[in-house]
Amino acid sequence: MKKIILTTVILFTTLILTSCNVNDSYYEDYTPPAPPTGIQVLNGDERVDISWSHNRENDLAGYNVYYSYSYNGKYTLIGSTANNYFIDFGANNGEKYYYAVTAYDYNGNESELSYDVIYAVPRPEGFNQSIFDYRRFPSNAGYSFSNYSVVRYDDQSADVFFENYQGTYYLVVWDDTDIQDMGYTNDIYDIPYAPSSGWSPSKDVIAQVGHTYVIWTWNNHFAKIRVKNITPDRIVFDWAYQLVEGEPMLKPSVKGGVRKELNKSSLER
Repeated sequence: MKKIILTTVILFTTLILTSCNVNDSYYEDYTPPAPPTGIQVLNGDERVDISWSHNRENDLAGYNVYYSYSYNGKYTLIGSTANNYFIDFGANNGEKYYYAVTAYDYNGNESELSYDVIYAVPRPEGFNQSIFDYRRFPSNAGYSFSNYSVVRYDDQSADVFFENYQGTYYLVVWDDTDIQDMGYTNDIYDIPYAPSSGWSPSKDVIAQVGHTYVIWTWNNHFAKIRVKNITPDRIVFDWAYQLVEGEPMLKPSVKGGVRKELNKSSLER
C-alpha cells in the first residue's frame, strides 16, 4: 500500500512540474531591448565603418543598422549583425549619411532607434603617393587633392608641396591654404575631424615620418596626409580628401572663388 501511495505522489509531482514547464514555453516577452548607445562612425573611401557599445540584455539576438539622408528623416534598413560592428559598403563618396542602430531580442522585439546624432561623409583616399623636392624636381613637387594628381609646386591647383631645405624637410602650402601637424598617428584614420584652430602661421610644417597633417585648401575643402617615408629627394604619404565643401567645418572661400596669385618670393628662407 505504501508503495502504491508513493508511486502516486511521484506521478502527481511529475505532472505538476511538467505542466509548469509547458506553461513557461508559452510565455511571451513583449519588452524590447534598450536602444544602443555609443554609436561611432569612421569615414572611408566609399564605405563607412559603424560601431557601438554592446547591449546587456540576456535575450539579445542582434542589431539592425539604418541610414537616412537627414537626422529627422526616414531611416532605411541596410543590414543586421550579431556583433556591435557593421560596414556600409554601399556608401557613395561625397554623400552625407545619418546612421542609427536598433537592438532586437529572440522574441522579435526591436528597440527604438539609437538617439546619437551620427553622420558620415565618405571620401576618396590614396596610399603610397610620392612628391619630390621642389628645388630639384619642380614639375613633380606638388599635389592636387581635387585632381588626385601630382602637379608642379606652383600650379594653380597645387594644395601642398615638398621642400628639402638644407636637410630639414617641410610640407608647404600657399598663402590661401592652411596646414597643421596633428602629431604621430598609427594610420591615416586616427584623425577623423579637421581642427578649428592651430594652423601654421608660416604656411609650412616640418615633415616627420608617422605624423598626420591636416590641410585646409584654398577652395574650402579639408584633406589629410600621413607621412610614411622621407628621403632627401622625395616624400611618400597616404591621403584622404573631403569632397563636400566646408565639411566638417566651414572656412570662408577666397573672394570670388579665384585663387590669389602665387608669391614665389615667399619660398626664400
